[in-house]
Order: sequence, then C-alpha cells, then structure tokens
Amino acid sequence: MLSLVAQSIEALLFVSQEPLSEERLSEVIGVSLKVIRESLLELSDHYEKFHGLRIRRLSGGWQIVTAPDLSEVVETLFDKEVANRPKLSKAALETLAVVAFSQPVTRSEIEEIRGVRCDKVLETLLTNGLIRVAGRKKGTGTPLLYRTTDKFLEIFGLNAISDLPTLEEIQEMYSSEDNESKAAEIERHE
Repeated sequence: MLSLVAQSIEALLFVSQEPLSEERLSEVIGVSLKVIRESLLELSDHYEKFHGLRIRRLSGGWQIVTAPDLSEVVETLFDKEVANRPKLSKAALETLAVVAFSQPVTRSEIEEIRGVRCDKVLETLLTNGLIRVAGRKKGTGTPLLYRTTDKFLEIFGLNAISDLPTLEEIQEMYSSEDNESKAAEIERHE
C-alpha cells in the first residue's frame, strides 16, 4: 500500500500536463523535499513492479510515462496523432542540433556553423515550440539569442540539456563505430 504522500504525488502527476518539480510537489503537498524524494522512490518502485506506467524525471521535473516495453501497443493507438505531428526537415534537425549544443546562439552563429541561411528554419522551430528567444547578445546590433525549450527536452526524453552527450562523446561513438565496422570488414576478408 502506498503512503498518503506517494498517493498525493501520483494524483498530481496524473493530472499535470507537464513535469512537476520536487519543489512544486513539496509546496502543494506541504511536506519536506526529503519526504517528497522518498515518496517518489516509493512510487517509482511501485510502478516498476506493478504497472504499465513509469515515474520518470523529465525536463527538470517528474512525470508519469508509459513503460518503454509497451511502446508498440501505445503507438498503435496514437498512429493517427503521430502522423499529424509536424515533420522536421533535415535542415530543421541540423539547426535544432546546433541550437541544442551551442545555446544560447544567434542566427548568424547558426548560419556560420551550417553554412546556409536559416531564417525560415528558425521560424519553423519557434512555431513548433522547440526553441525560444532567450534575449539579445550584447554588442553590435544586439542579435536575438536562441535556446531549446522544455518541449524539446520532453520530446527527446531529456531531464536537462546537460543530459545531451558532449561533442567529444559523439566523436568517440563515431570513431568506435568506424573501428567496429573496419574490424568486421577485416574479419570478412580473412
């Protein structure tokens, strides 16, 4: 049987459309952060053992999500919704990656990295709520600065932007993949 605090957290996570921080849960329920954290662990363990749902940290807070191993059945239900989601072009994905890894970043800095203009792509990302204007850069012209949004974190299953791999980690992944494919090719020729 779940504690009253864990049940309260469950109810709040169920009705909230966005992740709730531990601080917000503490404020609403009226208990300490320590009790909130203990109750989140209790609730998370309970869901892991007995439910098709999970309690996960996302975008700086906690949210109820479906169990990863049930994704196929959930996708079947929401195929139509997924089909109606805006598709991002390769240019939009590249621009989004530049913003994610370089934020805060200006349009001209993005264009310098990508080597092409990106006005329309930035409009698309802003319209879809994946990036936001985060102020202006000091200096000549005071250009707009762009950052990713909480929606970006939610869509990509990240708790914080710091959960993204570093550029060095990405390079290591690619170099190890290259080494594995080279080794496999050598084995085929032997």
